[in-house]
Amino acid sequence: MASPLHGIRVLDFTRVLSGPHCTRMLHDMGADVIKIEPPAGDLTRFSSPRRNGLSSYFVQQNAGKRNVSIDLATPEGVAIVLELVDHADVLVENYRPGVMERLGLSAEVVRARNPRLVYASLSGYGQTGPWVHRRAFAPVVEAEAGIVASQGNARGGDYAKDPHSHADVYTGMETAAAILAALYQREHTGVGQLLDVSMAETMLYVNEHLHDAMWPDDVDPNAIRSFRPGDYIVMEIGSGERYIVSGHPAERGTFDLFLAAMGRADLANDDRFGSVASRIEHYAELSQIILEFSRSVPDAETFERVFAEAGLATGQVRQPGELADTDWAIERGATVEIDDRAGGTVRVPNVPWRFSDSPDVGVSGIPKYRGEDNRTLLVELLDYDAEQLDQLEGIPKYRGEDNRTLLVELLDYDAERLDQLESDGVLSSRLPS
Repeated sequence: MASPLHGIRVLDFTRVLSGPHCTRMLHDMGADVIKIEPPAGDLTRFSSPRRNGLSSYFVQQNAGKRNVSIDLATPEGVAIVLELVDHADVLVENYRPGVMERLGLSAEVVRARNPRLVYASLSGYGQTGPWVHRRAFAPVVEAEAGIVASQGNARGGDYAKDPHSHADVYTGMETAAAILAALYQREHTGVGQLLDVSMAETMLYVNEHLHDAMWPDDVDPNAIRSFRPGDYIVMEIGSGERYIVSGHPAERGTFDLFLAAMGRADLANDDRFGSVASRIEHYAELSQIILEFSRSVPDAETFERVFAEAGLATGQVRQPGELADTDWAIERGATVEIDDRAGGTVRVPNVPWRFSDSPDVGVSGIPKYRGEDNRTLLVELLDYDAEQLDQLEGIPKYRGEDNRTLLVELLDYDAERLDQLESDGVLSSRLPS
């Protein structure tokens, strides 16, 4: 059967992470995603590690998308985009509010041409409100939304930004969900709509503990507020491996399960641990007892078994990338090899969803160089002829297409030297020679 989004065409004006992750999801569900890059290119093209002019960061978020490179600062470039809009179901952009309007590609203009279009805008603080023009990237929004503080509070006030861009990825996911809902609604109404998704509201929405931070009243001292997972203990076992056990050791019921796993029923009669409130008061001492027990367990198999028999889930603290090499990941196909355009592959995460009737859903295709599909798409969708394409390439809209041709023709460069220049970033773009 066809993939769930087969037949849906997406114009992707996004860059870096929040928007590209959204459109990555749409592509992996079967949509035809056309990434429209400016001459300068997506910032992530220039990150490392990289091979053959392609960064693995860019590959992970953009493999399989078709690519055109258009200078939107020119009227001719905007005119081409407006023609492409006539053939699209979805447009996604994550410029700062006001940029698409200045380019002449506002939702009002675009949807007047194509009322069925779902137009999704991702931004830091939304398309309205007093913060509409504030610059915003994931670390900034996470600081504003309390994520940085909550992580620091759980570590005794040691404030530091963690290495993950939660606001970007979550916002991309929420936007993809909203797009799917809008497409479903379009099946009933026949018209699309504008979606305004902000990173800041996303970080409030996905924060499962925000309800507690906004709670105005006192709380029973014998209750664990919102599960407090920041208290969970990282335990080292005899073999040196580290584990986390899910469940707050001071919580009603969970405390008894910990005692069963450790074989320490005697602690139930210890005055320090007689109630939730007293266990919280003496939490450092309780933690030390648990840590001493974990060090006495000889290996991972024993540790997982004793806690499983007590009814508790355990998870090994692995370094990034280690889970991808486990038997579980291999059996599930949790990673996939993507063509690196140089005879090798780049390994990236695969999708987390499995569709029973759409086995082809998943990361697929090759990562494209900027402008690689310029001519193909303009012929396929807009019926441009060779003369029109040659004329368009004669004005400064498509960049880097003649890099290799001219350096061979005029300077007699060989393929090895050209590959090295592209790898070093000296040449800003590459099309297959």
